[in-house]
Order: sequence, then C-alpha cells, then structure tokens
Amino acid sequence: MFASKDFSRTGWQHRTTARRALWLALAATLAAGALPVTARAASNDNNVEWNGLFHDQGPLFDNHVEPTSSQAVTLTFRTFKGDITSATIKYYDSGDSSFHTVAMSWVSNDATGTFDYWRGTIPASASEKYYRFKITDGTATAWYNAAGISASEPSSGDFFIIPGFTTPAWMKNGVMYQIFPDRFYNGSTANDVTNGQYTYSGCATEQHAWGSSVFANVSGCNTAVFFGGDLAGIDQKLGYIKNTVGANILYLNPIFLSPSNHKYDTEDYMTVDPAFGSNSTLQTLSADIHSTSNGPKGYLVLDGVFNHTGDTHKWFDRYNWWTSLTGAYESQSSPTYGYYTFQSWPNTYSGFFGYSSMPKLDYGASGSAVRNAIYGSASSVVKTYLKSPYSIDGWRLDAAEYIDAGGNGGKDAINHQVMAELRTAVKSVNPNADILGEFWGNAGPWTTNGAEWDGAMNYDGFTQPVSEWITGQDYGGGSASIPASQFDSWLHGTRANYPTNVQQVMSNFLSSHDITRFGNRAGGDIWKTYLALIFQMTYVGTPTIYYGDEYGMQGGADPDNRRTFDWNTGTSTNSAVALTGKLTAIRNAYPALRTGSFMSLLTDDTNKLYAYGRFDATNRIAVALNNDSTSHTVTVPVWQLSMTNGSTVTDLLSGTHYTVQNGVVSVSVNGHYGAILAQ
Repeated sequence: MFASKDFSRTGWQHRTTARRALWLALAATLAAGALPVTARAASNDNNVEWNGLFHDQGPLFDNHVEPTSSQAVTLTFRTFKGDITSATIKYYDSGDSSFHTVAMSWVSNDATGTFDYWRGTIPASASEKYYRFKITDGTATAWYNAAGISASEPSSGDFFIIPGFTTPAWMKNGVMYQIFPDRFYNGSTANDVTNGQYTYSGCATEQHAWGSSVFANVSGCNTAVFFGGDLAGIDQKLGYIKNTVGANILYLNPIFLSPSNHKYDTEDYMTVDPAFGSNSTLQTLSADIHSTSNGPKGYLVLDGVFNHTGDTHKWFDRYNWWTSLTGAYESQSSPTYGYYTFQSWPNTYSGFFGYSSMPKLDYGASGSAVRNAIYGSASSVVKTYLKSPYSIDGWRLDAAEYIDAGGNGGKDAINHQVMAELRTAVKSVNPNADILGEFWGNAGPWTTNGAEWDGAMNYDGFTQPVSEWITGQDYGGGSASIPASQFDSWLHGTRANYPTNVQQVMSNFLSSHDITRFGNRAGGDIWKTYLALIFQMTYVGTPTIYYGDEYGMQGGADPDNRRTFDWNTGTSTNSAVALTGKLTAIRNAYPALRTGSFMSLLTDDTNKLYAYGRFDATNRIAVALNNDSTSHTVTVPVWQLSMTNGSTVTDLLSGTHYTVQNGVVSVSVNGHYGAILAQ
C-alpha cells in the first residue's frame, strides 16, 4: 500500500527514507536570525532570500489541514516584502498521476511590514496530493517543501493533502499519562498476588514490598515479581493525574489476564487480570476517567497486544490450563489450530522475537477467524472495549509492525491490509477513537495514507533526539550527543515524514516501559528533567508522561524502568511535579502550542541554545531553551514571528514582561531551563 506512493517513474519519490536528513542550509540562515529586523531589506534582485520563506500547515497557512473531498485547500506562503516576482504551488495528484501548478497571488503584508503573504488554492477532490512551492525572483529560484528549502527541485519530503483523513481532536489537544499498572498505586490489597500463589514457566510468584527492588529473588524470574498496583489504585489517583499533573488521557499497559506482571503474554483478552481487579473495575475506572467530577473530562487508551498471545491463552493452551477449549498446542484438530503457525507441531512455531511463551497469531486472509476475533466481529476484542460499558477511547497497538499471516514478520501487504481493516473496525464503533501504533522508526508507511494508524510512539522524532541533546545519551543509555543545530535538523526531518494532523497526535515521551528512564540518562540532574518537560509541553505532538517522569524517576533497562511510584515524591510540593502542572496548564491555555505553526528561530551550538516559535491567529509564542549548565542571555529573533517593535511579551514561566526592541527579545535563561514568551 505504501509502495504505491513511489513515483520514481516520473522522477518523483514522495517520502524521504532518511529520518535524520540534515537541513543544513536553512539551519545556517536561522542561526543568523538574531540580526535586527532593520537588516532585512529585500528587493527584486534575482536572489530569493531564504530566511524570509515560510510555510507549514498551521492555521495561518492552510485553511483545511483535514479537508473533505469537497473542500478546496487554500495555502498561504510567506516571503520577505518585495523580494520575489512570483510564487507557484506544484502538486502531484494521485487521482490522475500527474503534476499540476497553481499560480499564487500576493494578498497582504504582516503586522511589521517585513513580510509578504502569497496565496493559492488547490482544487477539491477525493485523491491524495503532495505539494511543494516554487519561489522565483527574476532568474533565481528556490524550492520549499516540508523537508526544507533547496536551490533545485526536491524529489522527496513534500506536504500532504489527504482528503477525508482526520485524527482525534482530543489527542491533538490532550496530555497523556502512561501507567504500568502493577507499579502505580495499590488501591485494594484484596487482589494482591502473594508469594507462591502460582507458578508459570518455572517461576513462582513473588510479592515485593512497595518501593523495594523490582528484581526477583530467583534468577530469571523478574516477570513474576508483583507489587499490588491495580485499577482501583489508578481510580483513586485520578485527581492527582488530572489536577496535579494536568494529564487528561490515560494509557495503560496491558491489563488483561496473564501470568506475568507486564501482561504482554495475554491469556484471555476478555478478562481483566484479577490482580488488577475485574471487568467491573475497568468499567468503573473508565466512567471515572470520563467524568468531570474529579477534574477535566478524560480519555482512556488500552494496550492492544494483537501480534501474539501468551502460551497460556486458551487458543494455544500449552499447559492444559483450560478445560473449555482444546488449544492448538494440545491437538492439531483444535478449532484454533489455524490461529498459529507451526513449523513442526507442537513444539516449533512462530513466536514474537522467537519467544516460545508468546506464540504469534496467524491473521490469514480477510475474514479469517483470527481477524474476526481480534477486530472483525461485533463481539471482537477491539469492538467490545470501544463499546459501552467500557467505552475506551483508543487502542495502542503493541508490536503492530509484526502482525502478519503464515508466521511472516510483518511490514508487508498483509500487515497493511490488517491495519486498514482494524482502522475500519475501530472507526465504525467510534469515529473519534485513536489508533496509536508502536513503531520505533519512521512510521510513515502506516500513517501517510490516512487508512491505518492515527499516529505512533515517537521514539524517532522525539525521544531519541531529546535524549541525545539534553543528556548526551541515546534512549538505551549509550553515549550519544548532538548539538542544537543537529537537534533542530533531526526534529525538522522527522516532522516532514508525516502529515500535519499525524504530527499533532504522535506520542512524545521521555521514557517508556521499554527503555531506560530519562532521569537515569540525565544522571539524576533534575534541571535536565525541567528542560525536557519545557520542550515536551511546547513541541508538536501529544506530550506523554510515563508515570514518575514528572518527578525525574530513576531506572535503568527493563525491569528497572518499571519501579513503583514514590508517593512521597509525587506531590504538588515537588518542584518538578509543580512545573509539570504549570506547563500542562500553559499548553491547555494556548492552542498555538497544540495545533499552531512551528518555526525554528535560533540554534547556538557554542552556548547550547535553541529557540523556536509556536503561533496561530491569536497568539505568537517564542520558546527559548538553554541546554548549558550556566545561565545565558538568549537574543530571540521574534521579528520572524511578526512581533512588532514596542509590543510586550510575557514569560509564562516567570511572569516577567519584556519589550520587543529592534525585532528581538533578550532574555536571561538559567542553565537547563527555558522561557516561554507569549503575546
């Protein structure tokens, strides 16, 4: 399905495969952007001034980011005043497999008189389109698309128009909180797993005291360690999540019946694990999340582990735990034998990363029993929990890239067919439900056709670059450091991989249950957590807080990244928690921080400074970040945001007011901290 977007036969390849493509030329011009506005005179001199060019699909530049098939799309492009002789939109229409051009017309100047705005309209139709701009000043030409600016026509990285494709508004505008249920809060000791309560795969369960080591007393049995966290505990702490932290979306790691503490080896999709409560407990939790009696209305996303089951699942039943059904491991005559792929029955079969405890589901052809059981039928797993009485709001798809038939490894036509069918099933129950795919690289193959995922876990476009810039380590804890200019280039390149409405629902997290804790990578320096939180809450995408990251929780690789929440630290009196709450409130107050344009303003590798703008028709916001250990004065070129001389900006963090002078604002920023300058 994604391969159909390769237009190489016409010299057109739509998407870049280089996730970290450096935007060096533009980065150089932006690094010089602190020059005063008076130095920005432009004229028709056969030279297109790149530093004046801007377009993205923010509300000031695209009147329909999510158009219907009957809505034309009017695009606005910015240049320096009087600098160019013409501007043209060039777009590829997948409906007729042809290029088209639209001449743009001058429409207005900005408030400072520094910029011209040009406008053109792409006609309405149901087909996908990809566009770029040709900017001309006499004999000189510049090309501009989502990947950046170039002197010659690009062959990849264009902006998307996907009629009929929408992503959930609540995800665009929300803040998500991820919880590993066993480790968050023990709301009912009655369902605690005790020592030796059962044995699975040679490991007897171990009950550990809250706050003690996550490592098992018996070697190799870490997944048998339980602390007692449960759904009732989450319910009891909704006030903390909604009001103190300011998150309104809960994403729960798997909660269904399973012998392990992580529950990625599902035993029964239709039963909440007794250690977490019951199906009734889930119904109550969902209702309380959606309620406004304990804070703002919330949303619930569950982890869907649909690539594989556990070997204890009744469909497989390796250990004869089930009497209601003969499993595939027990008999080749089992009604569920075809749910799995055996190379040599019963002991050789396809498993997730070769793990025999996680046999891989065989999705077969459209209409297969597995497809119907997972998402196709009215009583399927996916549809059951989207409907009342559970009424969840979305699914996070675990290991979704690997879903396939015949034991194959995914990322192929069958995988994309299944993802498209799953989307149809989800949206048939709730058109506003979210589909969040797990993928650690460029998730474009699942998000650029409008037919599969809404967004993805943003390891590649957020977690990794943030970690390398702020902590000097990659998300696995290995040594890796990048300067501000490369950080900016990385962010720009990965944004270009996705339609704008996908960018806005990508899950941006500092840590997850699969990687080392950010606090660990930061060496316990809470100021680095402050800086990361400021960036997280002002960047494009859905901020996602892995429980405890709001106070800089420590933790190495799995299972150490799944420590119990420290409720003595996780309070509003903790400085990092308080900052998190302040930042979420700021994000909630300014739509520009959620769906506004993003513009790079300054990179300073020597002083480790980075500044960018977020803006819409109502507000212009400049964010200045200092990644150094000492304070620096940051001179922010706010003229790029059309802030007028003499106007006032307010740092939303400190409350300090500044006046725009000669096109800039100079602000002193503490080491590993930031300023959010709004007007």
